[in-house]
Amino acid sequence: MILKDRVAIVTGAGSGIGRAGALIMAREGAHVIVADIDSANAEETASQIAKAGGTAESLVVDVMDDQALDAGIAKIAARHGRIDILHNHAGSQVAGNLEEVAVSGFDTSWNLNVRAHFMASRFVMPVMKKAGKGVILNTSSSSGVLYDREMIAYTTSKHAVIAMTRQMAGDYARFGIRVNALCPGWVDTPFNAPFIAQMGGRSAIEGYIAEKVPLGRWADVSEIAEPILFLVSDRSSYMTGQILVVDGGETVV
Repeated sequence: MILKDRVAIVTGAGSGIGRAGALIMAREGAHVIVADIDSANAEETASQIAKAGGTAESLVVDVMDDQALDAGIAKIAARHGRIDILHNHAGSQVAGNLEEVAVSGFDTSWNLNVRAHFMASRFVMPVMKKAGKGVILNTSSSSGVLYDREMIAYTTSKHAVIAMTRQMAGDYARFGIRVNALCPGWVDTPFNAPFIAQMGGRSAIEGYIAEKVPLGRWADVSEIAEPILFLVSDRSSYMTGQILVVDGGETVV
């Protein structure tokens, strides 16, 4: 088990990629804090981990609530005496171009996709610095490295995550803390609902993916879980400030 005895916080772990990442970390020996705004989803992920023989606990929190997030992370640090891994995954997809997107939607995209990552990292950093080690993984997107049709709020936030990741990595490497970003492409989860609606339905998005992605298909969440494990484990021990794109080849064309 390559994460044996480590304590990992995964935000947005109640479903989709976040859940898949939490499950694989637990499989590899980590005690996983399943952080999600939806209590039922968080409990379901924790239950799946327990049924598979792992250990987990749920943390019901709105990551955009600074006070609640700070308090939740502080309790985890006090209870376990360590935080080895933070995977900032919670996010939202807001559709619309410059003229169409609601300003409130842009603000939500920024606050959830960028600011919440910033705050969670800020709250865990003293714990990791004291330990002289730690790993932070920020979820960006393939939309963080390319143009994404009429998704200005989303792409702006995901590009910002990459810049923030690189800055954090440079600033904190001397403390033994690694910071990297994951850029998933098209992954078949409910997260894509806004873009599917914008494109005109499931069949339309299937055609779009077949045309734009060289591998010609969605990814399954399991295909993103393995890269997550690589980035949060010692398998990537000499890797920091880097962006791992897992997109079926979309960004090469």
